[in-house]
Amino acid sequence: MKKRVTGIGGFFFKTKDPKATKAWYGKHLGLPVDEYGASFWWKDDKGNDCSTNWSPFDKDTSYFEPSQKEFMMNFRVENLVELLETLKKEGVMVVGKIEEYDYGKFGWILDPEGNKIELWEPVDSAFK
Repeated sequence: MKKRVTGIGGFFFKTKDPKATKAWYGKHLGLPVDEYGASFWWKDDKGNDCSTNWSPFDKDTSYFEPSQKEFMMNFRVENLVELLETLKKEGVMVVGKIEEYDYGKFGWILDPEGNKIELWEPVDSAFK
């Protein structure tokens, strides 16, 4: 089996005012914010450009459902299709269907505490 998680893809959380929250983090902590949040660039062990994303969501977002938590973690993975098949066989709750965009494939699972976890097979070059 290939590696499962290769890094943290992002941290997403609910907030009353995402725009004000991004502005605060930009001003006081120097985060390079844009309309989505902030991206932090780094190189993997093969020298590839990779990103980790930080993003505040509106407090009423349904994106984290079925979890009722105020946050969602995103992990970078190598082979999303294979990993989700393996996780299903291991009894892990898989949520929804794989979605594919020019910047990667996404799938979701729930941990034992009901936290929704987003699994991302990235195409980092789409961000540059």
